[in-house]
Amino acid sequence: MKRIWTGRPATGVTLAICALISAAAGAPALAQTGEETGTAETAQAPIRLDPVSVTATRNEIDPFVYPGMVTVIDREEIQRLQPSTPDDVLKLVPNVEFTGGPRRTGEVPSIRGFSGPDVVILLDGARQNFGSAHDGRFFLDPSLLRSVEVLRGPASALYGSGGTGGVLEFRTVRADDFLQPGESVGASVTGGVQTVNEERLGTFTAYGKPTDDIDLLGSVTRRTSGEIELGDGNSLDNTDDSILSGLIKGGIDFGDHHRLEASYSRFSNDAEEPNNPQGQGGSDTVDKEISSDNVRLGYSFDDPGNPWLDLDAVAYYTDFAADERRLDSLGAGPVGELLQRDVTTLGARLDNRSRFDLGEEVALTLTYGGEAYRDRQDGEDSTGDRDGVPDAEATFTGVFGQAEFTLAEPFGLPGDLLLLPGARFDRYETSSDLAEDDTIDSRLSPRFGISYLPQEWLMVFANYAEAFRAPTFDELYLTGTHFQIPIGPLGVVNRFVPNPNLEPQTTRTVEFGAGVDFDDLAFENDTLRVKATHFRVWGEDFIDVAVNQPTPFRDCDPFVPGACDGTTASTNVPNARLWGTEVEASYENYRVLLGFGFSTINGKNDDTGEYLGVLTPTTFTFDTGIKLPEIDSRIGWRAVVAREFDKVNDPAETRDAYDVHDFYFAYQPVEGPLEGLRLDLGVDNAFDEDYARVFTGASEAGRNFKAQISYSLKW
Repeated sequence: MKRIWTGRPATGVTLAICALISAAAGAPALAQTGEETGTAETAQAPIRLDPVSVTATRNEIDPFVYPGMVTVIDREEIQRLQPSTPDDVLKLVPNVEFTGGPRRTGEVPSIRGFSGPDVVILLDGARQNFGSAHDGRFFLDPSLLRSVEVLRGPASALYGSGGTGGVLEFRTVRADDFLQPGESVGASVTGGVQTVNEERLGTFTAYGKPTDDIDLLGSVTRRTSGEIELGDGNSLDNTDDSILSGLIKGGIDFGDHHRLEASYSRFSNDAEEPNNPQGQGGSDTVDKEISSDNVRLGYSFDDPGNPWLDLDAVAYYTDFAADERRLDSLGAGPVGELLQRDVTTLGARLDNRSRFDLGEEVALTLTYGGEAYRDRQDGEDSTGDRDGVPDAEATFTGVFGQAEFTLAEPFGLPGDLLLLPGARFDRYETSSDLAEDDTIDSRLSPRFGISYLPQEWLMVFANYAEAFRAPTFDELYLTGTHFQIPIGPLGVVNRFVPNPNLEPQTTRTVEFGAGVDFDDLAFENDTLRVKATHFRVWGEDFIDVAVNQPTPFRDCDPFVPGACDGTTASTNVPNARLWGTEVEASYENYRVLLGFGFSTINGKNDDTGEYLGVLTPTTFTFDTGIKLPEIDSRIGWRAVVAREFDKVNDPAETRDAYDVHDFYFAYQPVEGPLEGLRLDLGVDNAFDEDYARVFTGASEAGRNFKAQISYSLKW
């Protein structure tokens, strides 16, 4: 079996190896250190290793072999992007889109048309379950990231509720990402600027390994920015951000093959912006303090000689807080009113892998475990309970199991075969003082995937999976005023209507595709990898927000009290479909790196024919890099090209076609007096394209010149 393999979990030192493998295969490091790397000669004969995914199966697997689509973004690629937000990190991943507008606090990710709680977000294994209609989904600074994995497609068989769209898993840096063999302590300092929003960045990171068994890291980042220059020539005001983020992490290897790791990360943003930061926003300005705290404790047992026990456990506590103090009386409250939203999550996950040889040609890996977590939300304003932020609590418990069968020459056929059956059972309970009865339900989420490699360079796959998403406490228990329009003697009021009878959203997905992977195609040691998929999703009880608001003077008379009042409620859409196609391709040799992506997505309400989901235009992405090892540099071009978007129910949501081009240059000496220095230069939206994304009432940022310089000292 040359291509299909199952490894050990990405715990302890293995996770650092995964990052190095990913860098070597998907986006080779700009400058590697050591005796065998870093020269023009060795750049012509790099070590070829496949990237590794852990998120897709909770076990190491080659993303090319996995029966689905998963993208691994390593630290080197993150550095070249010079990201300011998670959107910057993920902008080239097919069928991943961020909506909400240019303000970072309003950005909301979607995968394959699913958004909000339909996407599982993990930070070092801890769930990020903050939910708000307008305040974004999660908050972290890209300066702390070592890698990101994007699993596209249903993931409830491993991750439970919310796995209908996929999984975004972010992993933070650790000491091994900075220290080479023989080095025990070091520090790095980074400074950066961006012109489009007058952003200033400063990061300081210290790391060390006082012994071979102990690793420590501390990092702090300060980022400030102001009004955003848009592609249409205007400026988006009320966009001031003052961000302070940090990470403390330590690990110890003890006994035989045991590892214990603890970390604490914090993100804090003091922003002045509209109460609703999405789109252009309104004139109801608030001083918004957003914070995210993550406490994590992880344990692993990783003994290559023990096929039965390969353990990974994590316990975590997250605390999201969004406090808004009104700076004017142009909203729905008086100047000085404090609006509070707090969401906390306490959770734990335990999984194990057991491996068996069932003969010379058959191997089996069983991955199984359990998870439990509790979400709690509290909302307050000057009157007590805050409208639209119900006090509520939700508890989830789940158990899961998955088998990976790898077969060589199955049934006498040539090549290798991977069979991937699995299932998870979840039970959830949601309660609030606003409802007489608790909402209790359970779901079984099965999946079955198959990959067949008739030749080492050719792969075909198919996948069937069922997924579900439980209704959130906001969807179940919303009460109070949604918005007001100052027309008529009493004004027009739109009120939330709770719906404690919401059913969980469920989907059935069929996906099939193929890929090719060539080595030494045109040059020695070059690689070409292409993978494409088509998927179809059938949904039942899709949870949708229905805003029923009569238009004053057209549908009603605003001078008749209550005649123009409206309602907002969450409802179930009985039958829905989504379908789409994705392609990812890359070519690399000692001199160039070429990347290509394609995505398209469509969705409809089967009963009404209306479009459904966070649909996006047909999009092409390009990523080209030229390696210049003679001067320790790389220069490149990236582009996102989108066709006209007209899959809308409201003509006002139509979007013009656009193409956005970025250029970058990176310089990192591997020896000499400048060793330890790194310089990144770039320009995003180089031709100042005026464009707007779907469901966003504002143009995106215009031309952005940016620069970042860092220096590391290690000994």
